[in-house]
Amino acid sequence: MEPRATAARELLLGALEDLSQEQLKRFRHKLRDEWVDGRSIPWGRLEGADTLDLVELLVHFYGPERALDVARKTLKRADVRDVAAQLKERRLQSLGLSSPALLSVSEYKKKYREHVLRQHAKVKERDARSVKINKRFTKLLIAEEPEAERARRSDTHTFNRLFGRDEDGERRLTVALQGPAGIGKTMAARKILYDWAAGKLYHSQVDFAFFLSCRELLERPGMCSLADLILDQCPDRKAPVQQMLEQSERLLFILDGVDEMLAPEPAEASPCTDPHEATSCARVLGSLLSKELLPAARLLVTRRAAAPGRLQARLCSPQCAEVCGFSDKDRKKYFYKFFQDEWKAEHAYRSVKENEMLFSLCFVPAVCWIVCTVLRQQLQRGQDLWRTSKTTTSVYLLFVASVLRSAPAADGAQLQRELRKLCRLACDGVLGGRARFSEEDLEQLQLCGSKVQTQFLSKKEMPGVLETEVTYQFIDQSFQEFLAALSYLLEDEGVPRATAGSVEALLQGDPELRSHLKLTTRFLFGLLNTERMCEIERHFGCTVSERVKQHVLRWVQDQGQGRPRAVPEGTEEILAPQGTEESEEEEGEELSYPLELLYCLYETQEDTFVHQALRGLPELVLERVHFSRMDLAVLSYCVRCCPEGQALRLVSCRLAAAQEKKKKSLMKRLQGSLGGSSSRATTRKSPGSPLRPLCEAMTDKQCGLNSLTLSHCKLPDSVCRDLSEALREALALAELGLFYNGLSEAGLRVLSEGLASPQCRVQTLRVQQPGLQEALQYMVGKLQQIPALTTLDLSGCQLSGPTVTCLCTTLKCPGCRLQTLRLTSVELSEQSLQELRAVATANPRLLITHSALDVHPKPPNVFISAL
Repeated sequence: MEPRATAARELLLGALEDLSQEQLKRFRHKLRDEWVDGRSIPWGRLEGADTLDLVELLVHFYGPERALDVARKTLKRADVRDVAAQLKERRLQSLGLSSPALLSVSEYKKKYREHVLRQHAKVKERDARSVKINKRFTKLLIAEEPEAERARRSDTHTFNRLFGRDEDGERRLTVALQGPAGIGKTMAARKILYDWAAGKLYHSQVDFAFFLSCRELLERPGMCSLADLILDQCPDRKAPVQQMLEQSERLLFILDGVDEMLAPEPAEASPCTDPHEATSCARVLGSLLSKELLPAARLLVTRRAAAPGRLQARLCSPQCAEVCGFSDKDRKKYFYKFFQDEWKAEHAYRSVKENEMLFSLCFVPAVCWIVCTVLRQQLQRGQDLWRTSKTTTSVYLLFVASVLRSAPAADGAQLQRELRKLCRLACDGVLGGRARFSEEDLEQLQLCGSKVQTQFLSKKEMPGVLETEVTYQFIDQSFQEFLAALSYLLEDEGVPRATAGSVEALLQGDPELRSHLKLTTRFLFGLLNTERMCEIERHFGCTVSERVKQHVLRWVQDQGQGRPRAVPEGTEEILAPQGTEESEEEEGEELSYPLELLYCLYETQEDTFVHQALRGLPELVLERVHFSRMDLAVLSYCVRCCPEGQALRLVSCRLAAAQEKKKKSLMKRLQGSLGGSSSRATTRKSPGSPLRPLCEAMTDKQCGLNSLTLSHCKLPDSVCRDLSEALREALALAELGLFYNGLSEAGLRVLSEGLASPQCRVQTLRVQQPGLQEALQYMVGKLQQIPALTTLDLSGCQLSGPTVTCLCTTLKCPGCRLQTLRLTSVELSEQSLQELRAVATANPRLLITHSALDVHPKPPNVFISAL
């Protein structure tokens, strides 16, 4: 740096000494208005400064290279263009043509942007076809926190918002694009890079943006530094890397797939803080994530859904944005972009839209691509979509089946054998954390040059130490995970089992440590569907093991072994301060694990299997879950299939807000896919609350949900209306708990109407909600109309004198069947206590629990006579 700084000072001094006093005065005035990175040299330091002072000010404020750029630009603005031209010429002569500093940062920035536009103008599809990113990219819905309920289309404005300022006015430095596999995170990240290079994004904030694939870098052999990784992204080896690093606040690093970085680092490994230090790629990436390395740089990371605890701890205050897939409008646009023929696109789109269950899955871009690919093959053969697909698993199986059907009949058996071998390779890779495979790996399985290699694997050549290294990876990570799951169901004497030996390697262990196996596990459950298993046998020409299904069923049932009820009966929430609100906490992996298990059960779409599996989980507890529409659809399906005696507790959960009309149609179709042949799926209903699917599931005849508890969930009136309707039809529901849900007076009144319905089967009602005196009085006035109610728990409520008087009047009515009244921690006046004592005397069979009352039911006279 010192030789360059010295050369820059000499060049600046020579240029400024060529100016007259009038030109120097104009130069100072123009320099005052030269803003770089949001600041300029203060006029107090410029006024009266001579040429030597100006040189030092320029180098001090802007650095040697940028000082030359600023000086040349200011000379032009001061109308001294001949001196500006001389400065440029002297600079080239002084620094030399072969110098890495041949181009300044500002000049190299233009060259680098042009390079990025060329390199990323096309993207490879999953079948290795190259398509132009501008012609194929379809806008996605992106929901930013804290406005996660409001999803925006991914236009330039939405992308620019990602690195805006937070509520405190601070600049965001880390943004996490998250979502399930295949939802479009990587494509969105590539589009952000491309749009930046085109000058549409972060134009005044970012000089250089770099796209780093975590999966590729973690498999890169040898040592490297961050400077090396930057240089690898540049069009030549003359990039001014040092000057880039000096202005790290103007750098953007896009880290794709940070989920790959789950392997724990050695305990002795300290963070890397020097961008020139040669070390492992894992250490470089980890230090970037934790902001130990270039803390001022911007980071955009992609990850699957909520990060496990270890990964979440690495990220430094990330701004999270959920990628939600296609809207209905953009789904149709994708079809037109894919087929590039209006007739074919319209024909394909109408064909899929007629299949509501399949169309509902096409909001996921990966699924949409598979469907369009299969449709293109079938349209070429003059066929239509021939089967119904309800889950992601069935869509992936549809794609594999289309590959097998496309082969000539004579090659069918050979292709089946090759595909079974490929499944083994995929399984070994998933369990071993490998995404890249060598030619030797393929040769051992005799897959080199096979059709499955060209259909499912992409070839990549990487420079090695002595010669070019050829590696292969699956066309998409989700395909590797699907084929890995498929390997567990295939039995063939010619193909050994996966190295792990059995399905235990996939299912057992700490959920956080095996979070990278989530999608494989879901696929495995989806393949256990009886119909899917028959298809596998037909397409692969082998026997499917029924033992795996039984083993997985036992494993699910074992998840509930030794787990007590979350809160002992009769003590729910009474220790919670009245009126308190649940603090916003980060969702931990241990809290989302029950929901992940429900996703696996949903993927089976086999009611009997789900019913048997949930017998081992008598109580489902979901805490601090921010429910998406799909989460609620999954939960609703499992509740519809749950066995008799099932309990469900939702604690401090956030519910997705009602969506606009077009987005509601997606939810409607998802609900339809859960209802099977039920007539309710086709019944037209007014738009309901976020819990409408769950409430409808509770009313299904096969639903065995016995207990429902909602705690700290902030329930709007629309939820109360849907829940009230469900109470009239839920035949199995015997216990309802509502604790600190922010109910309104109107909401509690609506619930009371549902409880008072002759069809209501609720026997135990627990309510804890501060205030709402009029609504509570209205509810207790309805007690005699609640046919099955025997236990009422108002512990922790605020009961006014008139409310207690109304309660006592109702309890004296002959039609009131209440046997237990709990008033723990309720403040009562002396008059209210006297009224309750009078009720207890009049009805000796009623048990009233309160610290100031010593009231117990008297034994029957028959029992006394016997004594």
